[in-house]
Amino acid sequence: MPEGHAESKKVSREPPTAPERLSIAPQHFYRTAALPCPYIPGKVERKLVTELEGPYASEFYNELSRAGFRRSHHLAYRPACAGCSACVPVRIPVADFTESRSLHRIANLNRDLRRRALPSGATLEQFRLFQRYQRARHTDSDMAAMTFGDYQAMVEDNPVPSGIMELRDDGGALMGAGLFDPLDDGLSAVYSFFTPDLPKRSLGTFLVMSLIEEAQRRKLAYVYLGYWIANSTKMAYKARFRPIEALGPQGWRRLIIEKGPAPTT
Repeated sequence: MPEGHAESKKVSREPPTAPERLSIAPQHFYRTAALPCPYIPGKVERKLVTELEGPYASEFYNELSRAGFRRSHHLAYRPACAGCSACVPVRIPVADFTESRSLHRIANLNRDLRRRALPSGATLEQFRLFQRYQRARHTDSDMAAMTFGDYQAMVEDNPVPSGIMELRDDGGALMGAGLFDPLDDGLSAVYSFFTPDLPKRSLGTFLVMSLIEEAQRRKLAYVYLGYWIANSTKMAYKARFRPIEALGPQGWRRLIIEKGPAPTT
């Protein structure tokens, strides 16, 4: 899955448990089989999954995004783990976003990079950088073994409009890329990768900052970041962006996170 592992397609059909009411016509929802949780040792994860298809796929996806779902290929999913609510959907309200000192430093470190949002399309240049990133950061994951065809499917096998944010240096070399989905109220960050040997640049964080700027340019309200997990170092970087909103039983509310150092990404 774009959050860091591949989604199992072996699903058992069950009635949906998500409490949100969607305005689109009823769809079929399924639960995945239990798999080891990639974020919390000793836990297992299951997901609630539905397919995005047909003439109303984009409208349905917009509704699902506001209900905490994410997208992978033609599937929308959200955690549905018994007895665990550690995965918290989060989004940045871009009109209220302010750069902290650490984010300002990251922006200065990367001011030599050119940012450009493009329609989604897979290239060999992107794939080579994707491979470098996977082999350095996620050696044991299924994504590290992806072929160019697999990568192309991830980028282009989309039932909804999507785009890619590219970062390039002065010489035109690709330094980072982030797949994102435009929504009617924001941009949804799907998956990002970048050159892994320049940790001081915090290119993953800078890609999120680039999406915030793009959302502001398009006059959209939010950047959806997926799931924040308080005890997961993989997800801790999302706490850099403030204010940030979390989806809970009462809907979207500002999330108060104790101040502290966040790892770079």
